[in-house]
Amino acid sequence: QVQLVESGGGLVQPGGSLRLSCAASGSNLDFSGIGWFRQAPAKEREGISCISIADNGATYYADSVKGRFTVSRDNAQNTVYLDLTNLKPEDTAVYYCAEGPGFGSVCPIMSRPGFRSWGQGTQVTVSL
Repeated sequence: QVQLVESGGGLVQPGGSLRLSCAASGSNLDFSGIGWFRQAPAKEREGISCISIADNGATYYADSVKGRFTVSRDNAQNTVYLDLTNLKPEDTAVYYCAEGPGFGSVCPIMSRPGFRSWGQGTQVTVSL
């Protein structure tokens, strides 16, 4: 079993930055893929980024965030980060992290049923 806790959300002005954290605990995480999703009001949950916990550190980004968001990991701290820069009002959403069984099997698709565990989410609001 895997437990995930997101943190770092808040209110930020357009053009600003935030660092979101996903702290993970549990067993058999060495080959996991850790995904980031977001859900805005009246919209579907959108897969936006993913990273491999294995040595290669492979990453995935959705077109909507490519060039603005950066995913990284600190395996010694059991934590995955998502750095949000040049934030726009349309980035306002609840952001979730999730764990799945291997980067290659879950990250290229970013389908919700492919991920086994989810955090509770953290709110990001981008507004003047």
